[in-house]
Amino acid sequence: MIFSSDPNRPWTITIFFSFSQSKNNIDESSSSTLNLSHLAFGLEGSENTYHHRKHYLEEWWRPNITRGYVYLDTAPTGDLLPWSEKSPPYRVNDDLSKLLEEIKPRSPLMPRMVHGIFELFHPEKNPLFFVDNLVDVLSKYDHRKYYYIGYSSEFVLSNYWFNFNQAFGGGGIILSCHLAKALVKDIDRCLRTYLDLSADLMTMACLADIRVNLTPHKGVHQTDLRGDLSGFLSSHPKEVVLSLHHFDGLDPLFPEMDRFEWTRHLMRAANMDQSRLFQQTICYHRPKKWSFSIAWGYSVHIYENILRRSWLQTPTETFQTWTRSTKPPHFMFQTRRPFGNPCEAPHVFFFETIQKFYHGNEILTVYSRSAPRGLPACDPKYVSKIHVISPANKSTQVSF
Repeated sequence: MIFSSDPNRPWTITIFFSFSQSKNNIDESSSSTLNLSHLAFGLEGSENTYHHRKHYLEEWWRPNITRGYVYLDTAPTGDLLPWSEKSPPYRVNDDLSKLLEEIKPRSPLMPRMVHGIFELFHPEKNPLFFVDNLVDVLSKYDHRKYYYIGYSSEFVLSNYWFNFNQAFGGGGIILSCHLAKALVKDIDRCLRTYLDLSADLMTMACLADIRVNLTPHKGVHQTDLRGDLSGFLSSHPKEVVLSLHHFDGLDPLFPEMDRFEWTRHLMRAANMDQSRLFQQTICYHRPKKWSFSIAWGYSVHIYENILRRSWLQTPTETFQTWTRSTKPPHFMFQTRRPFGNPCEAPHVFFFETIQKFYHGNEILTVYSRSAPRGLPACDPKYVSKIHVISPANKSTQVSF
């Protein structure tokens, strides 16, 4: 899942999962393997932002395969019409004017976004559905139990301002279908009780009232970071990636590409094998004393020294905090500062091409040098491209 957002006009993404093949009912006895038809997707946002952000969604959306709704605050206008067949169908949010007049929330936007869970789950509306890594991850959970899945922000202050135990809706909030049913029954009380909270915190509080806490998954990225994200993604956590968010605060992930181009470029690798995307592999060339760090489908780093794995697994702090933060800690994970020492600073290569070969049994990814690093070399030999060969079968070496 890849989508962009703006802190002033937020988007919340909600996903439901169950083994039901029915539009309205859950098959309690179903034991079939989870697949795309069992996932329901809803995207809560605004008509104003969808004009220039629909391109992100359309890169991963699969028309006539995934099912879902984009919920807008008003009917689409201008260049959104006629509505693109590449986008999910849209719905305009229910009229909450009477409820808002009654409860007088500090921000009318927040109850609307939480109420979107009710709209998405309403039995008169078809459910929504999603993609490969989500299917793999959610198949590990029993859909008949209560699950609230997501992850906290990468930025310490975002969690401090809201809550360290909430899922952030930009990265995605995942609810089992049975939990969604329980929440919908309680939605009016929830909105009245927590009317002054943010949408994500309101959702967490309502779920806590029915005794459900967050099940964290590190592959859900709120991405409350700014600038150059390459240091983070090149040492991605050992979880399959489920989402990226807040593109408008980031530099392009690939050099000399705009946001739409790099999204499309990244999806070329993702569409070949989502299970390996950003997954880090560390290896060594002992004769030359070189260390290699490979983030599949994204980057390769060569260090002209033998460096310990624990150090290479720590993200390089190429990025900045979401808002100004003068005192550490800044991030919810360890970082290492970029070094000027040529034996500790990497030669950086970015994903260029991908193809299957040898009768479809292997995948070749090619990574090209981004730019000279501007530092003297420990070894004078120059490398311009890196070829990485991986099995064509889906990677199963991920932890849940």
